[in-house]
Formats: sequence, structure tokens, C-alpha cells
Amino acid sequence: MSPDRPTLPPVRLPSEAELARDALAAPLLVRAVRLARWAGPETRVDLDGELAEGQLAAAAVALGLIPDEDGEAYAGEAWRVALDTGLVEVADLDGDGDGDGDADADGEDGEVAGAVVAGELLSLVTGGAPQDVLALWREALETALADAAAPLLDDLADVTGEDGEIDLGALDWDPEQEADFLDAVLGNLYLLTVSEGGPADAPIPLPALAASMLVPDDMREPTDDVLEQVSEAMMRLDDQFRVLEPIGLVEYQPVDEALMAEEDEADEEDGNGGAGAAAAPLDELDEEDVRRYGMVRLTPLGRYGVRARLLEAGLTAPVVGELAGKDADALLAGVADYPEPAARAETEAWLASRDPAAAARDLLAAARGADAGSPLRRLHCQQALTLVGADAEPAVREVLDDPQLGGLARVWLAERGAADVPPPPEPMIFWLAVDTIAAQLDAAGGEDLEELRDLVEGLTGQHGGFFDAAWRVDHPATPEVLEAMGRLHRDKAVAKEARKAAFKARSKAGS
Repeated sequence: MSPDRPTLPPVRLPSEAELARDALAAPLLVRAVRLARWAGPETRVDLDGELAEGQLAAAAVALGLIPDEDGEAYAGEAWRVALDTGLVEVADLDGDGDGDGDADADGEDGEVAGAVVAGELLSLVTGGAPQDVLALWREALETALADAAAPLLDDLADVTGEDGEIDLGALDWDPEQEADFLDAVLGNLYLLTVSEGGPADAPIPLPALAASMLVPDDMREPTDDVLEQVSEAMMRLDDQFRVLEPIGLVEYQPVDEALMAEEDEADEEDGNGGAGAAAAPLDELDEEDVRRYGMVRLTPLGRYGVRARLLEAGLTAPVVGELAGKDADALLAGVADYPEPAARAETEAWLASRDPAAAARDLLAAARGADAGSPLRRLHCQQALTLVGADAEPAVREVLDDPQLGGLARVWLAERGAADVPPPPEPMIFWLAVDTIAAQLDAAGGEDLEELRDLVEGLTGQHGGFFDAAWRVDHPATPEVLEAMGRLHRDKAVAKEARKAAFKARSKAGS
């Protein structure tokens, strides 16, 4: 019944100030800032702006790292972030004097000195607003994502000639495909994080995440070929999450290297072809064994970053609290698609800045209507009024005679134990029954209908001759509700009555 639903469930995010603090604490951005402050006129770069090879050791030392291969790799990564985000700027790389005139090519393998200056954006680190800091972090994230999607160094070594040139044509690597797959993985991780009943802040086993990308939903038992693909994807993700953790996107416990050695040894013995890492059923392992396969979760900053990318891709990714400044119509329309905990949090945020009595009247006014979404609006209105509390009672009593809201008002007052609640006329009882089932059908979205089945059977059990009266109810959802009751009711005779009543209702509506 509901119109288009959001593509993704709403996410809870900290304030921008909290997110900005997390961004400034991300190790990779911290290192990039330190290098931006370290760099100066003597810093040598190549014609692409990258630190010259002889400078990497000095940069590693400036970061407090040992100037070995790993230290230089960290320094190179941090420099790329500083360069790509504008924390440092490199001018006049050809050394021809057309820039600021200070650059001086030293003639050594195309290196340039004197071209590095602090970027204008460096001041944002200490003086920028939270939005500025987050924009800077998102630029750094793009660099980290590009690094994560790049070929592995071992793969590059295999296609590097004696002259040092890399033969990309010989490399089995499609940059666009690799980036798209990583985006899809992060989108899936986001969805698993924000979905109702999902793991929320709990880490997700890496094999489960890889399998969610590659194992078809209708495949009961993955084939060996699929398991091998999952295993390969899992190991690639292990490398990628190691790259993405320092930017603050994820918290990651890597795959236990000893475990992989054990798996390789087992594969050689049984000829499994490399599928062992993904083949072990997670539900048969204890918690400690599961963790050895790698565990990942999006940080709050990661949820913010992935959501921003989803929005840029044209997806709808709501955030809890974004409706707080809008009117009651927008609130009830928005939370219609939210899981219950998120709907409650959104409603609480909306009520926090409003006068309770005025908010109750606005909610009741927004709940009126005969459109397809109105039953669910009235359900969420009733739930919102519960959060308002006793201050809502005067506004609720004002609508006791309203044909659309009178039943809702009586239920709400009765649940609070209010006195002097007038009994509802019979037409209002049946109208409310149809409206309630219509709302529950919409909320269920065709899933988890057991609770609704109990409601249907309870209603028909309490009201003798329910269908004789129900098909006459002047509610736009009457035929659809009666048809659903026929599908849901376990008593075949009652289900048949419901279907007959649905036929009468449709005939009445068409006359």
C-alpha cells in the first residue's frame, strides 16, 4: 500500500562535531597533516608530485616510524593523502620558472625541489568548522579507497620487467571493476549495519561478508567454484580493509595468518583448490575460531562516509534526526518506512523542540486522509501520541467525533485509563478494524505476518458476523484488507467468508 520506500533503512549518526573529532583522530589523516607541516622548500618530489625515493625515509622518520620498507610505504601513503586533499601543494613541477619561480629541478631522475608549499586547506585542521573537517576527511577517504582498489604489490612485481616498467596489460586487474566491487562491499556492510535486526555495532565475520556478495540467495549449498570465489574475495578484502582501517572507515581484525597457513596445508592435502578458508561453516565454529577468519565493522565515521557516497550515487539513505525540523506531515510520511526503534528515535527528536499540546494537534491533523499511506500514518500518530503523554489528552478528546480519528482517540484514551471515554458507534468499530489491519499490512511489507494473523483471527473471533459488516465499511482499503484476511486466516471456512466479503466490497466500490 505504501508508495516508494527508501532504498536503505535510516542510520544513526553522532553529531558533526563528534564525527569531525573522529576524523581528525584517524591515523592516516594525522600522518598526512604531520607530513604537510614537515614539508618545505627542501622537499624533493617527482614530476607527479610524489615524494622522491630518497625523501621517503626522511618522511618516515618525521612520522616517528622506522625508515624501512614498511615505514616508507606508510609515508608514501600519507603523502598521497596530503597531496590529494590539498594539505600540501606542489607548483611548477617542470622547473621552467612559469610558476612561482622558486622551483628548481635538480636534474636527478626528474626530481624537483622547492616546489612544495603548505596548502590552504591545512588551516582547516585547527580552524575549520566540523563540516570543513569532514569534507577534508572525505577527500582523504577517496585516496584511501583508490589505494585499497589498486593492485597488490606482489601482483605488480610479477608483471614488472627488468627495466622497472610495469606491464599493466599482463595484469589481471580491471580498475573500474575493482572499485565497483569495493563500493558494493561497503554498501552491503552498511546495509547489514543499519538493517532492523542487523548486527548494529557488532563486527561481521569476513567470510560472511564475502559470501553475501557472491553466493546467490537461492543457492542452498554453495558449489566448490563459488566457495573458491568467496575465499579469494575474502583474502582480497583482508588486504583492502587493512588499507581502509587507518582512515577511520572500519575497525578490522585481520585474518589470522597462522589460520591461513593451516588452510593452505589442508588444501594441499585434500586437493580443495583453495576454498578451505570460506568452506568452514561459521555456525559450527566457536566465537574465537570465527574471529580468526577476520572481523569487520563500520565505525560511526565509516557509516557517515559510506552514507555520503551512497547519496552521491543517487540512493536514498535517511539518517535518524533529519525530520526533526520538518512538519508533522513530513514526520509521519517519513517514519512510515522506518524500523520501529528508528521511528521512535526520530519521533522523540521531533517532539523534543515542540510544545506537547501543539505537537499532538499537528500529528492528528497530519494523520487524516484517505490515501494509500493514511492507515500507516494514523498508526504512527498513535504511537507518537504515546510519547507525548498526558499533555496530548485535550487534543485527542477534540477528535472523538472525527470519523477517521475517533476510533484511534478512544483506543489511546482507554490505554491510558482515561475516564469518560464514550463508547464508539458500531460503524467506527469496523472502520477502525479495517484501518488497523491496513496499517499493519503496510508496516509488514509482506514479511513476518504471524503477528498480523493473530490480530485477524482475534478480530473475527470477537465479533460474530464480522464480514457481514466489514464489507460495507467505507474505507478505501476494505477490499484489500478482506482479501488479506482470507489469505491469513487458518480456518478455511472463515477464510472463504473473507474472500466472499472482499468480492462484495469490490462490487460495492465499483458500483
